[in-house]
Amino acid sequence: MALQFGLLAPQGWTMDLAHINEPIQAYETMTRVAQTADEVGFTSLWLVDHFHTTPHPTQEVTFECWMSTAALARDTRNIRIGQMVTCNSYRHPALLAQMASTVDAISHGRLNFGIGAGWYEHEYGAYGYKYPDSPERLRQLREAVQVILTMWTQEKACFEGKYYQVRAPLHQSPNVQNPHIPLLIGGSGE
Repeated sequence: MALQFGLLAPQGWTMDLAHINEPIQAYETMTRVAQTADEVGFTSLWLVDHFHTTPHPTQEVTFECWMSTAALARDTRNIRIGQMVTCNSYRHPALLAQMASTVDAISHGRLNFGIGAGWYEHEYGAYGYKYPDSPERLRQLREAVQVILTMWTQEKACFEGKYYQVRAPLHQSPNVQNPHIPLLIGGSGE
């Protein structure tokens, strides 16, 4: 297997766009980096699912992960695009499955789907999300992955769990990639 290279897109989270005052110019910088990576042969482009900058929240531009994933999918042609990683707690897993299927079609089958349990407590509080302890967030993640895979592989997805229930929602954006979109489960700790 040949060595492959991926790139974390400048998205604002690490203050990497702080020197740019205009949001349009910040986006154009992000997309130019993505297009250049695509042109020179990088294999993958990754975005983070954070709403606030780090190490301290500021008012600097931070582009939302899924909207940026969809936009960059249209701004590039060959590079695979994914999340490093989506926070499970920010969106219901059935919605995430539908969003991912849509981006998989938009990208012509170049989506990598990354998901994790979440950790940035400040964002949870700022946006009004509950911040359960780590073991509970991991249990929620386990159910979420089951929901997502069910949505991607079953015509009539049904799931009854402790945290999530899915009762045969219509899923009219089938995946381009088979048997489903590549799934990356990320995290750290014991």
